[in-house]
Amino acid sequence: MRCSPLRFSLLFWSLVASAGGLMTTADAGAQVVASQPRTTDGYVVKPPARRQAPAPQARPFERPEHILKWMDGYRVKPEPQRVPEAVKAMSALGLFKDTETAAVYVGFLAGVFSQDRAQAEKLITETFPLPPEDQVPLIRAIAYSGLADWKDVLRKFSERMPARAVMIDRFMTDKLPTLDKLSMEESPAGLDTLWGFYYATGRREPVLRIVGLLEWSQDRNNVDRLTIGSMAKWTLANNATRDVELLRILKGEIVQRPKPVREPLEEVIEAAETFETTKIRKQAMAALEELKTKGPQSTRNAHWWAQAGSTVFALGCVAASAMGQVQFGIPCVVGGPLGTAAARYLLPQ
Repeated sequence: MRCSPLRFSLLFWSLVASAGGLMTTADAGAQVVASQPRTTDGYVVKPPARRQAPAPQARPFERPEHILKWMDGYRVKPEPQRVPEAVKAMSALGLFKDTETAAVYVGFLAGVFSQDRAQAEKLITETFPLPPEDQVPLIRAIAYSGLADWKDVLRKFSERMPARAVMIDRFMTDKLPTLDKLSMEESPAGLDTLWGFYYATGRREPVLRIVGLLEWSQDRNNVDRLTIGSMAKWTLANNATRDVELLRILKGEIVQRPKPVREPLEEVIEAAETFETTKIRKQAMAALEELKTKGPQSTRNAHWWAQAGSTVFALGCVAASAMGQVQFGIPCVVGGPLGTAAARYLLPQ
């Protein structure tokens, strides 16, 4: 006798249930109810509701290294809601006072703003009020963001920054460069700005631009290029020791680059994988000393060397502080009055 599909299905589930195998939805519900504690009159006793543990409090930005550590992790765990808090902390800690050492923060803010205009406007609004002198990095960050309509954003907030009207006008009339047109040779701050942008976004573009500077690390005829190329080499190696994605990007560039870039890039990757980044710093300092000793003296005076030496090490400290490893055994300076001490340590004697 043939069995209908419906009858077969009912028979199958009856056999399974009686055999103690899979449980039907009704059986499961009945067992859950039966297993619950009851009062003497048969009413089910409901257990007390569990209290959810309070969410952990975010660490306040009390010191520069707290901000740098947070920035370094931002590309993996973005927290845009904390950006206004961070900007106010940067201002309170005096991190915007020096144009050179403030560049990494400018780049970071530019990267955050680049993600979305509506979010950028909200965050910028929440950063106010800011002292007029600390509005400069904010203006640069808007201009460096790469938003298609960054000028509209800057124009919108210009009324809140009347003391910076001249600077705003220079950007609006293209008399000041945006990040994509910023010369890396004129100021080491450009390199810091690229790193800040990478910290905020994790994008390849700033990294590829930094990789392109590695050719300068072998330039023995131009002190500006040698300094910036050496900084690019050292910071790439330092950051790649703890950033797998960055190391992957660097390895992918090996076959793409010409020999003048490929050779120092291979040294960067080797140093990152073996954690031998100190060797790169020593090589950079030796090259700078050789150029100062043997190269033309007329174009560079002692003041320039103090400034260059301080910038080199300040940038290195950005990488070190972000790792939470400020233990290189030498004065660590991220701006401020200790720049002279760092310069004395680094200057060729």
